[in-house]
Amino acid sequence: MSKRSVAVLFGGNSSEYEVSLMSAASVLSNIPTDRYQIHMVGITKEGQWIYYTGPVDEIQNGVWCEHPDNRLAWISPDSTAPGLMVASTGGNRLIPLDVVFPVLHGKNGEDGSIQGLMQLAGIPCVGCSVAASAVCMDKVYTNMVLDSAGIPQAKWDWCHVSDYRSSPREILDRVEKLGYPVFVKPANAGSSVGVGKAKDRASLKACIQEAAKWDQKLLFEEGIDGIEVECAVLGNQCPIASVVGEISPCNEFYDYEAKYEADSQLFIPARLPEETSELIRQTAVKAFRALDCSGLARVDFFVRRSDGAVLLNEPNTIPGFTSISMYPKLFDASGLPYPKLLDRLLGLAMERTGR
Repeated sequence: MSKRSVAVLFGGNSSEYEVSLMSAASVLSNIPTDRYQIHMVGITKEGQWIYYTGPVDEIQNGVWCEHPDNRLAWISPDSTAPGLMVASTGGNRLIPLDVVFPVLHGKNGEDGSIQGLMQLAGIPCVGCSVAASAVCMDKVYTNMVLDSAGIPQAKWDWCHVSDYRSSPREILDRVEKLGYPVFVKPANAGSSVGVGKAKDRASLKACIQEAAKWDQKLLFEEGIDGIEVECAVLGNQCPIASVVGEISPCNEFYDYEAKYEADSQLFIPARLPEETSELIRQTAVKAFRALDCSGLARVDFFVRRSDGAVLLNEPNTIPGFTSISMYPKLFDASGLPYPKLLDRLLGLAMERTGR
């Protein structure tokens, strides 16, 4: 059986560039090389695409973009010859592709941009469609869909940054109705970038100023005193849910540092009653289908301490794939090891497009 040609995209013009490098290094180290011919494509912070042939361990430490054999590259939008164009001394070279795995977190990778390019190019792409990616990236749109599907979540509100700047008192008064503490989030960012926890009016103003650096639309959510748990979902028309994992953040909440740089504790399976874990699994699949996801998503929840209520926090359509990330760990605990998980994800992408 001939190998499938897969391009793994990493880096990106995003605030989550470094996270992508960590995820990509893990993915590249675990894709079954007996089944796939791997092509590494790095995207710099400035947005330049590079065909990379150096060592995988130089990706995570960030020196990959200085490799002497790097060549400019780009995805050809011509769907009659789907593939990767690589600049070579004798002229541009086309590398045919069977599938692309965008290990790109945040804007320009998780928001439908890359997915739209692959759709134009006629190349199967791991993960969600253009529409589902865009909706799940935008926390305000996500919450609207979840509300319409009857999925419980924290009380929330939102505004454009321009609204706040023109009428700050009105926005502050409205947000304070959620009660303190309140979380302030950029509507379009991941890995908790720009997220703040406000405990009074002064800190609310500061959190808004910080979140506004990352997006022009802001989400406000009531603070939930609860256990933070996550569930991984895998599939297309008939998705399945993993076991539930529990996070005990080392910081006040599960921020960027707690996710990638510090020693938060993970409990797999979560320390929850079986009926609560099953409700989380069912709700994760329900949300996955309501948002029209495909391939994969990690769905995050709170279990409120006061009454045990399960509240959906947010979905993530390209979750972290680092060595400490929950998505691969959850499926490993569910009986699907990392290499087989990646093989399944690549297969689901090709299955969705009839390859």
